[in-house]
Amino acid sequence: MTKTGTRSTGRRRTLRRVLITLGTVVAVLLAAIGGGFAWLWTGADISTVGKSSFANELAIPPLAEHTRVKADGTKVFDLEMRAGETEFRPGRRTTTWGFNGDHLGPTLRAERGDKVEVRVRNSLDESSTVHWHGMHLPARMDGGPHQMVRPGATWSPHWKIDQPAATLWYHPHPHGRTAQHVQRGLAGMFLLDDERSSALPLPKKYGVDDLPVIVQDVKFDGDRFDDRRGTMQDVGFLGDRTMVNGTLDPYREVRDELVRLRLLNASTARTYSFGFDDSRRYAHIATDGGLLERPVETDRLQLSPGERAEIVVRVRPGERTTLRSFPQDNYGDAWNTRFGGGDDSFDILQLRAAATLRPSPALPERLGEPEIPDGSDAVRARHFDLKRSGINGHKMAMDRVDDTVTRGTTETWTVRNTNGMPHNFHVHDVQFRVLEVNGKTPPPHLLGAAKDTVFVPSGTTMKLALRFEGPADPDTPYMYHCHLLYHEDKGMMGQFVVVEKGRRAGQPDSRGHEAHAAH
Repeated sequence: MTKTGTRSTGRRRTLRRVLITLGTVVAVLLAAIGGGFAWLWTGADISTVGKSSFANELAIPPLAEHTRVKADGTKVFDLEMRAGETEFRPGRRTTTWGFNGDHLGPTLRAERGDKVEVRVRNSLDESSTVHWHGMHLPARMDGGPHQMVRPGATWSPHWKIDQPAATLWYHPHPHGRTAQHVQRGLAGMFLLDDERSSALPLPKKYGVDDLPVIVQDVKFDGDRFDDRRGTMQDVGFLGDRTMVNGTLDPYREVRDELVRLRLLNASTARTYSFGFDDSRRYAHIATDGGLLERPVETDRLQLSPGERAEIVVRVRPGERTTLRSFPQDNYGDAWNTRFGGGDDSFDILQLRAAATLRPSPALPERLGEPEIPDGSDAVRARHFDLKRSGINGHKMAMDRVDDTVTRGTTETWTVRNTNGMPHNFHVHDVQFRVLEVNGKTPPPHLLGAAKDTVFVPSGTTMKLALRFEGPADPDTPYMYHCHLLYHEDKGMMGQFVVVEKGRRAGQPDSRGHEAHAAH
């Protein structure tokens, strides 16, 4: 063989070895990537079903007493934001924040017609706010990102309660840091009563047959809260276990045939589908803004972050039943369902019925008359496109008014999510009616319900009717935003102001959260 032929054969052999080596490396890399993805996929769903010891008695947040009554009848409450430590697990203390305590806050309670003032003192080492979620009140009292309270300062919002009985809540709303502040423990319920609800034969003994159920998901890193988002968790932080009212593995002994659960999803990103482990049916009696017209019998109720619902469940003497969150099928595609928490399931709270139960009266056939518009007198329609990048293509800007509405008018807002992942939509100050879901009549749990927060899965369009009663304030905005708090913190939020007819919006302070610190 010639030298030229020998060299040519050698080159072919070398090339063949290189190609074989490269092919082996690529195959190994693909196998590693595939294995890694399979590991991520199979490990992405979480379940605590059958794993809870239910060893801890459910804590009931205390009812806050007003500290004094002013000459004009205003009831004054005191809330102090402060840091502390909480022993969620025996012998292990976790740094937490709370109102008037180490973690979470007391339950505030007032009646329709009451004048209230809440003196909010910030004893933390950073600024925060307190937003009255679901409350109708002046924009300057709303506690949004324009009403920050600096460390050591006190803010004293005051307003008149002018809305039906409902389960509301309060939590921080600092721009860009809301998720972090809520996760640390700053949250509490605010219950409203009125003559109609008080006269109904419903379970109403707070902490006895009428239980607050503040549901949050958590994860621990040693003694600390772990608030890091997992791989590909685009919805935000998802914990690997739940707690109720700050209690891990909770149980509650009940001594009445009917038990009312005031469900609050206070998680920052996780959506729950509430039911019971034995699939028993229960009565859904109220949503965000108050009582439904009639009880709705169901065995599942989906609540996204910020949403509330009141349910009444019947128990039999001596039995145990577990409030559970079930997997959900409306998160979008398989990817978003798996990595967004839609496949997860949790045992949340065990109810233990006493051997002998006090008899409870039957639920009334009619409950309330929601005070929400039907859209027939709407003067304007607006559209809101929900995306992680912002609402209607805009990220939140503290000095920009996105929408101006006229006091005393009704509008229809169409909210659309084509983003591939779940979102929800919360509007400050108002309770709205869901008119349509994808062009059809809303499902029973939304039909005629007063809502301030609504779950908007991917591929969903909702039409809402809202009425703006004011008072007018052209310079101080209310917020609308996704209440998956990671999304909100990243700018998925807009602002609107309420003005008198013929007036224009003013200019919010461009410094916003830094300028409006304390009163």
